[in-house]
Amino acid sequence: MPQVLKLKPLTKEAFAPFGDVISTREGDAFPINSGTTQRYHHLGKIQVEGNDGEPGISMTVGQAFAFPIKIAMLERHPLGSQAWIPTTGNAFIAVVAPGGANDRPDETALQAFYVNGDQGVNYHAGVWHHPLLNLGPGGNFIVVDRIGSAPNCDECNLNQVFLLDGTFAEPASV
Repeated sequence: MPQVLKLKPLTKEAFAPFGDVISTREGDAFPINSGTTQRYHHLGKIQVEGNDGEPGISMTVGQAFAFPIKIAMLERHPLGSQAWIPTTGNAFIAVVAPGGANDRPDETALQAFYVNGDQGVNYHAGVWHHPLLNLGPGGNFIVVDRIGSAPNCDECNLNQVFLLDGTFAEPASV
């Protein structure tokens, strides 16, 4: 029987051990372009390691997932951060875990965050996370990450299966 994993609302404080929240709701702004635009500056740090890597911007279209969702593996990018920013307002789920024994994710500390369609996440280098779990149709995302020839994706099958049933660990306004 899979263990049920409850969702948490995404906040800067709760997500800090895993990366950055990219949002105009939680950032400081200043005017640019003669005051016609508000810039929310440096919401995430792009991390790039290795001699052949450089920051890159890509776009993806993610298929829509529906609850319940089984979580049986995680991945990490040891040589760079990876940001996911929705462009079509789609909510998504960020499943993360800290590093544990034997260079594996700590399954006892697995967490699932509900990411509103006006937020994005930036996973820090080496953070274990699940691949994109887009919750709506037409899920277009900007991805900012390391581009290079060195291997930069480790995958790990979990010792148990977790089940996201769409319920929240605490009341949330989503």
